[in-house]
Amino acid sequence: MLGVIAFRNLRQGGKRTYLLGIALALVTGLLVTLMSLSNGINDSLVRAATTLAAGHVNIAGFYKSTPKESAPIVTDMAPIKAIAAANAPGLTRVIDRHRGWAKAISDTGSMFAGLYGVDVADEGALFAALQVASEADYQDGGRAELRGDPNRLGEPNSVVLFAAQARRLGVTLGDRITLRTETLRGMSNTVDVEVVAVMQNLGMMSSWNLLLPKQTILDLYGLDPNSTGAIMLYLDDIEQSPAVMEQVRSALEEEGYTVMDHDPRPFFSKFEVVSGQDWTGQQLDLTTWDDEVSFMSWILTAIDSVSFLLVMVLAIIIAIGIMNAMWIAVRERTREVGTLRAIGMSQRRVLAMFMIEATALGFIATTIGAGLSVALILGLEAAAIEIPVDAIRAILMSDTLHFVVSPTQILLSVVGFTLFAAIASIWPAVRAARLPPITAIQRTE
Repeated sequence: MLGVIAFRNLRQGGKRTYLLGIALALVTGLLVTLMSLSNGINDSLVRAATTLAAGHVNIAGFYKSTPKESAPIVTDMAPIKAIAAANAPGLTRVIDRHRGWAKAISDTGSMFAGLYGVDVADEGALFAALQVASEADYQDGGRAELRGDPNRLGEPNSVVLFAAQARRLGVTLGDRITLRTETLRGMSNTVDVEVVAVMQNLGMMSSWNLLLPKQTILDLYGLDPNSTGAIMLYLDDIEQSPAVMEQVRSALEEEGYTVMDHDPRPFFSKFEVVSGQDWTGQQLDLTTWDDEVSFMSWILTAIDSVSFLLVMVLAIIIAIGIMNAMWIAVRERTREVGTLRAIGMSQRRVLAMFMIEATALGFIATTIGAGLSVALILGLEAAAIEIPVDAIRAILMSDTLHFVVSPTQILLSVVGFTLFAAIASIWPAVRAARLPPITAIQRTE
C-alpha cells in the first residue's frame, strides 16, 4: 500500500520529479562512463606493460664486477629460469629478454631508446598483441597498406620500431639506423640495423622501446650467451603475481642465490641505489608487472581523483535538490499527511512512505542512467574513435578511446546513488512524520 501511494505521489510530482530523475540519471551515467574510461586505461596499461616491458613476475638483477660498477644483467640465466618455472603455480609461459640503452641515429634524426633483445621463436604472444602500422601512420603521404614482417626480427641486425619512433627518425621499411651505446667495460660500440617492420603505437610505453634480436644485443654489449636482462613469468591469473613472486623468491634463496629486498620500482630507477652499495657479484631483483610500471600509476590516480571530485560535487548538488523537492512535497501535502495520520497511519509508516518515494525515484533514475551510459559506452567502443592528440594518446595508452564496462561497478553505482537519494530524504520525511494530525489538517498553506 505504501509503495502504491509513493509511486502515485511521484507521478503527481510532475516536472519536479522528472528534473530530479534526469539529474540522478545523468550523474549515474557520468560516474559509470568515467569508471569505464579508468578501467579502459588500466586495461591498456596492463596490456602495454605485459606486452612490452614486463612479465607478470620478473626476475632481473644487477651484476657488479667492482663495488662502483653495476650492470642490469642476470649472469646465470638457464638454471634460474628452470628454478622459476618449477616454482611458479599457474605458469603459462616463461621467456627472457635482454635489455639495453642506446642512441638511435638515422639520416634525418636521432633519439635515445631502450633496447629489448627478443627471440622470435619465444615471442608469439608479443607479436600477436602488436599490429603492423600502415606507412601512412608514420610518413606524410605514405600508403595505407600494411607492410613489414615482424617475424624477420629473427634475421641478424634487424630492428622493429613503433610508428612514433619511425616518424621521429624519418625512416621506413628497409632503411638502416645506427645504434650507439657504451658497453659494460666503458667502451663505445655501434651497430647498423635494418628496419624490418613498424608497429602501431602501444601508448606511452612504445615511445622509447626498440625490438632487436637477442644476438644483436649480445654482440653490441659483448655479453655471455647464458646472460639475460630479465626472465619474465606469465601466469593464468595476473592477480596471483605477488604470491608467486614470493614463492619464487623463496625457491631461489634456498638454491643459494642472493635476492635483493623487494623494491616496488622499475629496474632503471634502482641504479643509483645499487651503485652506492658495497658488494660485488650477482644479486637478483624480483618484481611484479605493476612494480615495473609504477612510474605511470599517476595517470590512473589523476583520472580517478578528478572523477571522484566531479561526481561528489554533482552528488551534493543533487542531494540538496532532493531535500528541497521532498520538503516542498511535504508542505504541499501537509493536509494529506494530517488526514493519513488522523485515520490511523503511524509516524513510522508516514516516514516509510516518503522514504520509499525517494528510494523509488533514485532506483528508477539511476537504473535508466546506468543503462543508457552502458549503451553509449559500447557504441563508442565499437566505433573505435581515434584520439587526434599525441599527448592524450600517450596518457590514455591507446590510439582510440577504450572503455571497459564492469558489471560490479554498475551495480555499486546504482545501489550507491539509490541509497544516497534515500538518505537525502530522511530529514524532510522525519519532519512530515512528526506533524501533529490536527495541525496538519487545519493548515491551509
